[in-house]
Parts: sequence; structure tokens; C-alpha cells
Amino acid sequence: MTEGFIPYGSQWIDEQDIEAVIKTLKSDYLTTGPKIKEFEDKFADYVDAKYAVAIANGTAALHAATYAAGIKEGDEVITTPLTFAATANSVLYQDARPVFADIDPKTYNIDPESIKDKITDKTKAIIPVHYAGQPCDMDKIKEIAAENDLIILEDGAHAVGATYKDQKIGCIGDMTTFSFHPVKNMTTGEGGMITTDSKELYDKSLKFRTHGITKDESEYINKSDGPWYHEQQELGYNYRITDIQAALGITQLEKIDKFLARRREIVNKYNNEFKDIDGLIIPEQLENTNAAWHIYVLQLELEKLTVDRKEIFEDLKEKNLGVNVHYIPVYFHPYYQSLGYDKGICPKAERLYERIITIPLYPKMTDQQVEEVITRIKSTFEKFIK
Repeated sequence: MTEGFIPYGSQWIDEQDIEAVIKTLKSDYLTTGPKIKEFEDKFADYVDAKYAVAIANGTAALHAATYAAGIKEGDEVITTPLTFAATANSVLYQDARPVFADIDPKTYNIDPESIKDKITDKTKAIIPVHYAGQPCDMDKIKEIAAENDLIILEDGAHAVGATYKDQKIGCIGDMTTFSFHPVKNMTTGEGGMITTDSKELYDKSLKFRTHGITKDESEYINKSDGPWYHEQQELGYNYRITDIQAALGITQLEKIDKFLARRREIVNKYNNEFKDIDGLIIPEQLENTNAAWHIYVLQLELEKLTVDRKEIFEDLKEKNLGVNVHYIPVYFHPYYQSLGYDKGICPKAERLYERIITIPLYPKMTDQQVEEVITRIKSTFEKFIK
């Protein structure tokens, strides 16, 4: 057993973050207070969007976005199978049907040509996922959406700080959702964000976050009874985020560019060390993009190896590397199988799934840990190369 466990991802919390949280804990507001709006405004400014809605988590952000977009029973929404289940689940929450388009085998992102093939008269939206923090081909996706009158709801859970042709992810589609889980590029513990340039979508998301209730007198349907009055006008959820989380989000956002620079530095090191290893394929970026590198995914050339992915994975685990796989295709899960989804519908995604391993990548990694990851991976591949 190699010494020194290295996880695949980890948060980076410093004294500034801790002090901000403590200060909020000592304030008058632990939730529904001023830190939430401050966080929203600063995040919207960072991604060049007009509006932002801070929310309980990334899944809640996706749910609110599908709700605000008017997705309903009988509708279809096209997305990728190479994502966490929450992406597709958000469509099911609205009693609509997720439709899975295949991936581009080079970028691992949703293939615009496959999107075209999946469009029917029931299609209402596209949810492109910026897998691993690498932006999708948004120009082609926007063109398809415009031609078919579809809404674009970007899943940017991996992509805080990523850019597509000098545009930040968060200001391109109709709405973009983000996640601030501890392994993401910045964290609020749990938490998420929705960004949009649409006042209508912003207002719907805000209301949905708080039970469908409004306190805005200009929106009232009935006559107000007095200054205490408010109305529940729709069926929303309690998807509120706390001021404690928002305070952490504000200080994390101040460091996001530093975090991203370190991620990219590690990725460059990995690319240089792994590019010439037989049996490995390193990630490929779409032209004119700058990835946020939430995760670093190696693809195995199984034809050049004496073992399958499982044995490689187990060998790396024995070397104390916290490797992972992102992701099991969504429709492989038993719940989706019970809904009638069959294997074989996205052959490129399925082939890739059999060959990928996520290796450690997070900004708090030391140079020594990076070197250890490289050494341990090379040792494994030297053992199993044909």
C-alpha cells in the first residue's frame, strides 16, 4: 500500500472564509438576510449575467430552472447521459421526459448533431452539461435552439469560471445553473445558483425558491389585508440558501480565479506527463474555450492494456489514489430502466463510460501530491501495458 491518500477532490477553506462565516453567525440574520442578495449580485457580475438566484443546492437550481422554463407533463427535454442523475431528474420533477442525446467522443460533451436527431414536436428545451468544466459547443446549440424554438438551460455545475469564446459560462443560454458542493470549483457547503438575463425567468425562480410566495404588492392577485400580507400564488418549494452559506460563497468567489489558475497549472502538468503514455488518452478542449477543470478524466485505450477498467481502478485505489468514475450513464440506473430506457441508445457515451477514470484534481493539492499522482499512475500503466 502506497502511503498518503489523495482524494479526487476537496474544498479549500482558509481563515478569510472562516471569519466571514463567524461574522455572519454573530449577525442578526442567519437566513433570508442581506448576505444572500450580496452573493447573488457578486456572482451575477462575475459571470456577466443580469440576474442571479442563490438556492439550496445544484439540484434545486436545476429544478427551479425547469420550472421557470415552463417544462410540464408531456414535454421532452434533451440532455446528455454523461452527467449526474440530477440533470435528468429535474425534468422528471416537472412530469416531463428526459431524452438522451449522444456525446462528442473527443470533448465528451453533448453532440449537437445528436441533439438534432432527437428533436420531436414535444421537445421544449435542451440541457447541455459542461462536463468536467469544459464548455459545450454553444454556438451550434444556440442555432439548433433558435431554429426549433427551444429554451437552453445550461448545467454549469462543473463550470464556474469557464469561458466560451471569451464569454463566461452563465451568460450564454436562457438560464445556467451552478453547484457549490465541496468538491466543486468553489463551495458554500451545499448550495447552488441560477443565472439569467431574463427578468421573467428570474422572478419565477425567486418565487419558486420560497414556496411560490410573493410579498411584492404589485404582483398580488387579491386585495392586500395589510402590511403583513403575502400570497402563495404557485406551488413552490423551500429551496432557500442561508446567509451563512452566502457569506462563505462571497469569500470563495473572491478566490475563484486563483483556484482556477491552480487547477489549470495541475492540468498542464498532467497533460505533459500523460500525453505520451501508451494506453491513455488525455482530455481534449474545444477550440476557443477555457475549461474550469472541475475534474480531470483519463480515457483508457483498453486495446493496448492487458486488463479492463475495473482492474486499473482497483490498482489505483490500492495505491491510495481517490479515483472515481464520472459518470455511469443516467439511463443505466435501475430507476431509469424502470421508466423504459434501454441500454444502447447513446453508444458513444456508453463506450466512453467503460474507459474513463477520474483522477485527483483540486487547487489545494501540493506539488508533491501532484507528482505522487503522476508516479502512481505511471506505475500502474507500466504494469498493464501490452
